[in-house]
Amino acid sequence: MSDGFIDPVSMEDDPAELFAGDAGTLDADVRRVLVQLLRRKFLLADKQAAQWRTLLENQQIIASRLNDMFVRLVVDHDRGVAYKEQVRPAELDVPILLKDDPYNRAETLVLVHLRTLFQRERGTGETSARVDIEELEQTVLTYFDPEDRNLARGQQEVRNAVQRLVTEGLLVEESAGRYRITPLVEVVLSTSKLAELERWLRERNEVAA
Repeated sequence: MSDGFIDPVSMEDDPAELFAGDAGTLDADVRRVLVQLLRRKFLLADKQAAQWRTLLENQQIIASRLNDMFVRLVVDHDRGVAYKEQVRPAELDVPILLKDDPYNRAETLVLVHLRTLFQRERGTGETSARVDIEELEQTVLTYFDPEDRNLARGQQEVRNAVQRLVTEGLLVEESAGRYRITPLVEVVLSTSKLAELERWLRERNEVAA
């Protein structure tokens, strides 16, 4: 140091700096986990083992960075899943970072059926639940407009819904047209939310009848 100034340090000589002008303090692996949590709905222990370990080793600092953005980190060790939630305190006006990405009609109906199956199988002591695409189509299409004669369109809606849930990790295709329901379905649909949706479906069917 001379004349009160700090001599400049090249990026190569400063391992904490990952790019020119980098003011961050987290290691590259920790930053990747933080970005993954912001970009995707879930981080899964079984599918992203390395990132899961990094998350657990740095959970406090990652949670702190998310809290700075009014977002809460949830780590469910039993199910091996981590996800984020928008903080919406009644006493504080906060900017909303996480936009709702609601499920459409077919996706919601598929979810309700999957959650019901999963809960029923767990209640009998089974560790997992499975379902065929044909069963999903038959069940979900009973809630569609009976006047709609376009069966192929309804089936495609169900298959599109299934594909989204596969992408999000709620379903795993074990063989052609046969799926294993993952515990994530309990995260997406709580018991209270399931009861609310089931009540709405019953009322809808009664009105239709």
